[in-house]
Amino acid sequence: MDYTSAAAARGPLSAAYLTTGTSSFTDFLRAQAPEMLPSRPAGDGTLTNVPHGTTIVALTFSGGVLIAGDRRATAGTTIAARDLEKVFVTDEYSAVGIAGTAGIALEMVRLYGVELAHYEKIEGVSLSLDGKANKLATMVRSNLEVAMAGLAAVPMFVGFDTDAQDAATAGRIISFDVTGARYEERAGYHSIGSGSPYAKSALKKLYDPSAGKDAAVHIAIAALWDAADDDTATGGLDMVRKIYPQVITITGAEGAATMAESDLATVAEAVITERSESGG
Repeated sequence: MDYTSAAAARGPLSAAYLTTGTSSFTDFLRAQAPEMLPSRPAGDGTLTNVPHGTTIVALTFSGGVLIAGDRRATAGTTIAARDLEKVFVTDEYSAVGIAGTAGIALEMVRLYGVELAHYEKIEGVSLSLDGKANKLATMVRSNLEVAMAGLAAVPMFVGFDTDAQDAATAGRIISFDVTGARYEERAGYHSIGSGSPYAKSALKKLYDPSAGKDAAVHIAIAALWDAADDDTATGGLDMVRKIYPQVITITGAEGAATMAESDLATVAEAVITERSESGG
């Protein structure tokens, strides 16, 4: 294939692509193709029965942090999806979980991942953990107009702070509201989504800051079990379809890693056995 001819047919690149400018991909996109940003006006009126994702939990453990989410999406009283992915690795030492309007949230987190990668390529270094959180807060704030139309999407950010003096306590959890305000969750655990009141109650009783990674995963799955037990919008442990919550762990040695389904199945079986023996 004649690549030179193909390139000529497409025409020359815009000068914007050849000029050193901002390290923000969002700013570049806003200048060159604003219609591709996820903050387009939603129009008049409020949409109903749009798929929503719930519930996300996060907790720190000795040497790291994890984030986990159930797999159910609902549209009104209907189950829209049973295997929706709600937690995502965004770079080597961070991850994001999403709750709220699924389409808006998924678009936001994908753009966020590109934003972090673009910054690292332009600057030659990755953003600090606080810089990553601030970048996400800005993206949430830019979605405020759509959120006011009833299409709110709220993420939760977790990361391992490579600049921390003590690696044992380097895991951090940051939550946001629809206006883009960010909050450091210093209790060591947090939850968002419709099942969050039940999940946080479970985490409050089970959380152990000195626990290892395996124990923390067990606690997260147990908290999601409690949320699903009382919240119809939260999916439980579906052993028939072999659909389990997603879990991402982040440590200094391993970075961000998505837990394998086979390992999740083992933890899910342990939680079910534990609850069966205790009567629920």
